[in-house]
Amino acid sequence: MLFSKLKSQLGVDIGTSNIKLVQLLPKDQRFVLETYGLVNMAYPISGKDSKKVISQTGDILKSLIEKSGVTTKDVIASLPNSVVFTSVIEMPRIPEDEVRSAIQFEAKKYVPMPLEEIALSWSVIEDKKKLGKDAPISGIGPDNSKMKILLTAVPTMVVDNYLSVFKEAGLNPIALEIEALALIRSLVGEDQNSILMIDIGSKNTSINIVDAGYLRLSKNLTVGGDTVTLSIAHSLNVNFARAEQFKKDFGLAQAASHLPQVMRPILDVIKSEAMQLINLYESRGERIDKIILCGGGSKLPNLQDYFSGLGKPITLANPWSKIVFSQELKPIIEPLGLNLAVAMGLAMRKV
Repeated sequence: MLFSKLKSQLGVDIGTSNIKLVQLLPKDQRFVLETYGLVNMAYPISGKDSKKVISQTGDILKSLIEKSGVTTKDVIASLPNSVVFTSVIEMPRIPEDEVRSAIQFEAKKYVPMPLEEIALSWSVIEDKKKLGKDAPISGIGPDNSKMKILLTAVPTMVVDNYLSVFKEAGLNPIALEIEALALIRSLVGEDQNSILMIDIGSKNTSINIVDAGYLRLSKNLTVGGDTVTLSIAHSLNVNFARAEQFKKDFGLAQAASHLPQVMRPILDVIKSEAMQLINLYESRGERIDKIILCGGGSKLPNLQDYFSGLGKPITLANPWSKIVFSQELKPIIEPLGLNLAVAMGLAMRKV
């Protein structure tokens, strides 16, 4: 990755239960960690138009910015997958000046909302495997008359809420993008394999298929780490904090009495949906090469063994592979990597 000017970049990930930020400085095709921060948040802002919630979130973010020592006002922020509609469509290859109107026309067939109520964006997906790594982005040659487009649509109310939060916090938002794209940047990079990425958050789980660095399929589930914790709390008749500690200590280990049986119905939902997505993708003549587990919920002990039933090589994501930081910080920040991966990917975006 080449940068015309070395400039610190700030990524902010406002999730359903916390806010995470990372400030990086691009250097020698890697990134230097300048600062980071994480704080819990009581109410998600994505589906609300409450001025009070927006104001409170802005105040929390502003405080986090100050305590973290952030030095830039420009921010790249994420939109949660749960509020974003994504679809990959195929269109005839047409002149560049006609693309916008053609995509808006096609979007009416796919987006389940009136176009006047959404913010619509798109990007061209190029088949680098067939073209070669250095193929131009402008086209795929005379023998292919089709192009694939990744459509993303977000309700304008959600976008307005996020912009209002950043205004409250004194920040200048220069880009908003979906979490999956930020994760691809921080976890996949130049990997040309076809990858199933399972991102387990606190309230939601997203399952994404990434091919040669491009998002191809995505599905969002309304279960996550907190769903598992609540199930444990109910089963053992303990409070949420105690159940969370049981989950972290024992996970899916068989020695943990009946805990695995309590958690499995929820994890089975994720596993079943992942298998359906694999089958759908591979029914088109493609093949999933490996699975990457990410998100704070992926730290559950023995989770990799559990997902081995999907029949693919499985790895736990390593968000720190492209980031340089003081080794003195290693014991503190390494465990936070899976929680900060989206914010890292946002801060890595080439603006």
